[in-house]
Amino acid sequence: MARGVADTEMIRRQNRDLILGALRRAGPLSRSQIAADTGLSNATLTAIASEFVSQGVLVDLESTAGESRVRGRPSVKLAHNRKAAFTLLVELDVTRCRISLLDYAGILVDRIESAITPATFAETSAPHFLAERIQLIYARNANAADRLLIVAISVQGILSSEETGMKWSPIAHLAGVDIVTPLQDQFGLSVKLYKRGRLMADGMRWLEPELAGKTIATVFIGSTVGMGLTFADTDRIGSDIGTEFGHMIHVPDGALCRCGAVGCIEAYAADYGILRSAYSVPRHTPPAQAVPPDDFRQIVSRARMGDRNALHAFNLAGSAIGYGLNRLMSIFNLDQIVILGPGTAAYDLMQPGITEGATASLMGELRGLPPVTLVAEASEPIYRGLTMKALTDLDRTVFAAMNQPAIAQVAE
Repeated sequence: MARGVADTEMIRRQNRDLILGALRRAGPLSRSQIAADTGLSNATLTAIASEFVSQGVLVDLESTAGESRVRGRPSVKLAHNRKAAFTLLVELDVTRCRISLLDYAGILVDRIESAITPATFAETSAPHFLAERIQLIYARNANAADRLLIVAISVQGILSSEETGMKWSPIAHLAGVDIVTPLQDQFGLSVKLYKRGRLMADGMRWLEPELAGKTIATVFIGSTVGMGLTFADTDRIGSDIGTEFGHMIHVPDGALCRCGAVGCIEAYAADYGILRSAYSVPRHTPPAQAVPPDDFRQIVSRARMGDRNALHAFNLAGSAIGYGLNRLMSIFNLDQIVILGPGTAAYDLMQPGITEGATASLMGELRGLPPVTLVAEASEPIYRGLTMKALTDLDRTVFAAMNQPAIAQVAE
């Protein structure tokens, strides 16, 4: 008997999650559209939809006159109830911290942005820094405070085994600090860390639905070199394979990387590596803490005018990226490569080195370089990936499992 109850509850949660997932992917849908997308029977869908509406999780929206293509009563679509819950997104990188408050439909409600310098987390611990800004969000949005349930944080670097902080990060003074526990204890919220490289890949899938059935590698080239890798086989989505691409060894005893190792791909392909090569600085010289965008554009301009040192720097960068992709292609069959970030402005200068390196092995020669898409601004895929991580977490852990109409009062 207990087993039967457990099985029934599991099926109920799965069906509720199917409906929420369909709406999360496509936005407001009619009941017939959801049934077609999920494969649920009309009776099951009607029962669960009514339950969601009574609980305040979803709302009915009548289509506008322009949307209605048939005579008679306008069709009714189900949509997420914006007031059902709220989530905070924290985007943390080497230059900025951006905190966004989103409602349950994914609509931006409030945002705070702060500069990050190499001294920021030496002067103020990361948990305290973030807590101050979360408190400000609370103060400015008192009506949302009691329904703020999840904080999702995007970070650069390598997560600790407990996933409460960073084992290593290019963000100064962030490694070795427990970020999650103090925030959870102070605010009573679910707090999760997500690696930026993986969010780029997930975000591209949400932004470009045609990538959903492909194995894709997203490569960021800028102040760092990072990668996200997601697979056509959905059972493997969630793996972090390939996300430390920038710190694969490219040249033994090669150029000094910001991570402290020598010979990393990043030491040649990140902006500081290109700067070092373009000005013939010795390879073991400590990397510049930051490269102003104007300085990078100047190197690009010099290369386009035929400067040999600048051209050589971009060829070294392309070669490092290409040989890294070659190793990856020897293990995985990549369908698509997406290159993101400021480095895309010089992709044509790096392309010969990328192609040569990527096709240098047997598998590279047989498969060739996969199609490459350039996305100059990486912030949108990262933001979209983080948004969907937070919202689908709400769908699955909170609302798919909910039994009682605990939030029906906010459905109005």
